[in-house]
Amino acid sequence: MPNSLMPPTASLAATPQRPAPPLGPTHRDGRVGYVSYFLLAIILYHHAKLRIPPSLYKPLTPSLSTPNINAHLYTEPAKLPKEKEPIRVAVLGQGRSGLDIHCRYFKTAPHKYQIVAVADLLDDRRQRAHSEMGCDAYADYCDLLARDDIDLVVNALPSHLHPQATIDSLNTGHHTICEKPLAWSAAELDTMIAAAHKADRLLLPFQQSRNAPQFQKLLQVIDSGVLGRIVQISISFSGFARRWDWQTLQEYRGGNLLNTGPHPMDQAMRLLDFKMPEQILCAMDRANTFGDAEDYVKILLRTKDKPVIDVEISSCTAFPQPMYTVHGERGGLSGGPAGLTWRYYDPQKAPEQMLIRSPLPGPSYCREELKMIERSWAPNEDEQNSFTYMSNAYYDSVFAVLREAAQPEITPQQVRVQIAVIEECHRQNHLSQLPPQGFDLSSAEGWPKECTT
Repeated sequence: MPNSLMPPTASLAATPQRPAPPLGPTHRDGRVGYVSYFLLAIILYHHAKLRIPPSLYKPLTPSLSTPNINAHLYTEPAKLPKEKEPIRVAVLGQGRSGLDIHCRYFKTAPHKYQIVAVADLLDDRRQRAHSEMGCDAYADYCDLLARDDIDLVVNALPSHLHPQATIDSLNTGHHTICEKPLAWSAAELDTMIAAAHKADRLLLPFQQSRNAPQFQKLLQVIDSGVLGRIVQISISFSGFARRWDWQTLQEYRGGNLLNTGPHPMDQAMRLLDFKMPEQILCAMDRANTFGDAEDYVKILLRTKDKPVIDVEISSCTAFPQPMYTVHGERGGLSGGPAGLTWRYYDPQKAPEQMLIRSPLPGPSYCREELKMIERSWAPNEDEQNSFTYMSNAYYDSVFAVLREAAQPEITPQQVRVQIAVIEECHRQNHLSQLPPQGFDLSSAEGWPKECTT
């Protein structure tokens, strides 16, 4: 029950009270009665003994039916400062991402985020959102964006609708998180960034894999220098699976590179300090997909004074591979979400060797006993569910940006490099396309192409 509707006595249920003195004559007698002194005494008592800030006192309004004689002291709770209020969020799309990633997190953090509205084309999804989350549900996301009581919009629509819906959200004055892929091309992303600048709103890419505990540990090991100069880093987001949904179609910007690729590609760009690689070599193929988009991607990135970055996103890998393999001059690293292991030698304790140009006696091979130091890392209890951990860390940072004036950790300018690399990969690999047929996600039956503001 709202405090304003609570009986006056309820607001003081936990406040110790001392017996009230007998009431004297009131203003009806034409004199200043004892009631005024009685009320003043209570206020002074609470201020001195309970130390309630004076700003919490609500002016007393005598009841018209029983003036003053039954009056109670009422203290109104302090209004929560804006920087601590939950962020009012709306989610566009209630599919795998909108429901199972974003809304799932929001429901675990009501002190930070409040779901006020969702939008989805499908009626059953809207009904589920309304019944399970108690929020408003819209068939047309433009109607949702017309609201002025939303702090943050999450764009979790189908991939090919990310740019336009994000621009619509920014143009209507909302800070906007956009799911991956953020855009199809660098030029498309530039248009989105320009819309954010014009609206003076934040465009926040949802690249939560940068917060993955295993990736953060990998960075820590590399930065420690124990592996020496890093020669190559391989990142594999691979497995063996067949797929037949809309994300296997090029017309909806499907395929492994745009579906899964933004996760390892964002990590790859972080390893290159978000600088455009000097050389990009990419090979794509279709093997187990029922659509016309690729399900095998191999990318090699080369940049001067940086390690070779090898990214693989394959649905044709029947034998599990480590997510990360690091090659260094003093050792290496291998592992993934379940744990990392790295081994290296201490050059100060290694046998002294020197170059020998003449044939080795014997003949023989170069052999030595290097004492390798091995270390390992395993996720703690909070980190064991890497997927949940990444989302929690991402949204903690967004809350800090919107409520504590922190700087965004993940920016569209950083992601622009990733998009430019992906664009080049598509340029190098022209795959044939199936003719569009069936349900069109952007037709009259689907989402509008642009909101009118």
